[in-house]
Amino acid sequence: MSESHLFYQTASRRPRVARAEGIYLWDTNGKRYIDASSGPMVSNIGHSNPHVLAAMKKQMDRATFAYRLHFENDAAELLAAKTASLMPEGLDRIFFVSGGSECVESCLKLARQYAFVSGQRARWKVISLFPSYHGSTLGAVAVTGMHQFVEPFREMIRVMPKIPAATCYLDHDELTHEERGLRYAGLLREEIKRQGPESVLAFIMEPVGGASTGALIAPDSWYREIQLICREYGVLLIADEVMTGAGRTGRFLASEHWALKPDIIAMAKGFAAGYAPLGAMAAHRDIVAAVMEHGGFAHGYTYAGNPLACAAGFAVLEEVERQQLIENAATRGARLKSMLQGLMDRYPFIGDVRGKGLLLAFELVTDRDSMEPLPAELNAHIKLVEEAYRRGLIIYSRRTRGGTIGDHFMVCPPLIVSDADLYDILQLLTESLDAFAKSSGLPINSARPA
Repeated sequence: MSESHLFYQTASRRPRVARAEGIYLWDTNGKRYIDASSGPMVSNIGHSNPHVLAAMKKQMDRATFAYRLHFENDAAELLAAKTASLMPEGLDRIFFVSGGSECVESCLKLARQYAFVSGQRARWKVISLFPSYHGSTLGAVAVTGMHQFVEPFREMIRVMPKIPAATCYLDHDELTHEERGLRYAGLLREEIKRQGPESVLAFIMEPVGGASTGALIAPDSWYREIQLICREYGVLLIADEVMTGAGRTGRFLASEHWALKPDIIAMAKGFAAGYAPLGAMAAHRDIVAAVMEHGGFAHGYTYAGNPLACAAGFAVLEEVERQQLIENAATRGARLKSMLQGLMDRYPFIGDVRGKGLLLAFELVTDRDSMEPLPAELNAHIKLVEEAYRRGLIIYSRRTRGGTIGDHFMVCPPLIVSDADLYDILQLLTESLDAFAKSSGLPINSARPA
């Protein structure tokens, strides 16, 4: 393999991609891979969709770039109107960005500028969850709850207050699931009081956990209560739907599962499904109106509202509707979740399977009763991914508990996935788990998954 002048998160090398289509990618040696994680939960409609490619080509023939301060463009206006129509009532002001980190950064700055111009200048603290991940820009890192992403930059940022995520599956108490949800939500009220309600600007959360917690879902009571608490204290609710938005959980927004009405929403990843760098902040019209009346939003990006990216995004949303991919995410997601739960009979070291729609994950543990994680030095989150990759299956892993210990694996194929695809994924995942267990000295029961 020739020397590469690129660098990224690690020094490890991968084969070079040759082409991609549907749920598959091929390397230059002809080996085929099932994209069972949609990249990093991006490729919602699969690869090389001809309708999207045609829409991009059409826009390329017209204009690939027009700076927002110089021109409006049809592609951005059409996509903004379409996006607004899919948002909760009142969230009909759209700000385009190039990706998730930019989107979260924009949400934080819009929230702060709204407070600044509306006579609430003391409000600047943004409470978030631990663990959580909200992006790699410095503002997003400040609200992220994962040690390895925060510690190198701690002196450069003002780290924001955190409360524990609702990891009810780890709790050993006499409370019901709903009571646990209320207990975790109550931690938000306590933190607001501890910080001083007049200083708290916003609470940011992922409705379904992403890479930091592996598709974690809180009890229904948690969502109801955090909405009430935010309203009680005048705290803005920011929904980070960068990973969950655009249909992945079986609704266009994961917030819809609990009838949440955030004040600001961040979307990216599946919003343009990897066809172009694109994300969208949706904000309540009253927030935007207040900011615009006081000189405008003091924030912007060169590629905001890029016509080529917006043409791709609009075509992606058309395909989501045409192919009924949100419905497919719900039905096939339920089937895949059941199949993953079936693996627990064969592998006693799978401690939990969780998620909604096609945002699913399973977590490995030493013991299901205690939910003690596997030894950190085993590096299970790397080993199992490599066993799967060797077999042509791509899955996504992270450390589960704050980014330092624990191992979860996300199985999130494109929303176009079929039943036959699910069985192919399960077969390769079973082979990978068998090999991982054997090499790691972990037990396997005789039963094979159905």
